[in-house]
Amino acid sequence: MATPYSIRIFLPSGEPNGLRIMERANWTGVGVVFSRSGFQEAIRRGELAQAGVYLLFDRPEDCSLPTVYIGEGDPVSERLKSHYSDPKKAFWEFAVVFSAKDKSLNKAHIQYLESRLVSLAKERKLCRLENGNMPQLPSLAESDQADTELFLGYLRSILPLAGLDIFEKPNVGKRTQANRLHLRSRKIDAEAVQTSEGFVVLAGSQASMDEADYLPDSWKRRRAALLENGVLKREGDFAVFTEDVRFTSPSYAASVILGRNANGLDEWKNADNLSLKALSALAATVEESGKGQVS
Repeated sequence: MATPYSIRIFLPSGEPNGLRIMERANWTGVGVVFSRSGFQEAIRRGELAQAGVYLLFDRPEDCSLPTVYIGEGDPVSERLKSHYSDPKKAFWEFAVVFSAKDKSLNKAHIQYLESRLVSLAKERKLCRLENGNMPQLPSLAESDQADTELFLGYLRSILPLAGLDIFEKPNVGKRTQANRLHLRSRKIDAEAVQTSEGFVVLAGSQASMDEADYLPDSWKRRRAALLENGVLKREGDFAVFTEDVRFTSPSYAASVILGRNANGLDEWKNADNLSLKALSALAATVEESGKGQVS
């Protein structure tokens, strides 16, 4: 079971979508989140005038994988200024910077954080990583390494709230036949579970290699990215998911799997062969029945 925690978010400008300062209790770190249009305001912040690690990213509206660049700087502000004017880094729409409130991060610490974040991003395969090279881990004393890993853990807990969830594998909880859903169409056999984080297709599920011309381009790009990253591995006439993959909806998952537009509420069924649509209707009936008994 996940451990509850609280995050403090401060809005210096009073704008909900403006610059945000994010902190977690009992943590020396601080995160600064801002959009590209808010760069001039952010660059004046003291948190960026010291050593830190940063992530530049976009948020594709079509649900395809985000493009991400991970870097470090001492101070961070100088690195960000160069990226802001670099046409090769024009992709980024948002940035998040992490530094230490007590200025305890040194060059070795931020190089360690950068290397670990790049490594995790490559491993998770949930983004298009713009880093050309794999930064090497610097030599740190055992105690420093432990402290920096702790800092990294807190950092990762804040990132999803900053709009970037690329380092955490889907949490599907206990996998039982009761909570599994299946999709079967021709030779395709896939399984999934619904979670609070989204709709998760399970490793070992199959996907069609055929693709309808009318399939939205964004979904075609997601299929291509999964194949390119090795998350989908071709095996004969179909592909197999090599790991659990989170989607935003049952229909999105079904369409990517089948290579055509699909209504996930009809396609996904439980062990009793009841569709999600039927299960939803049944749950509504039970709820109404319960209200009637209470009254």
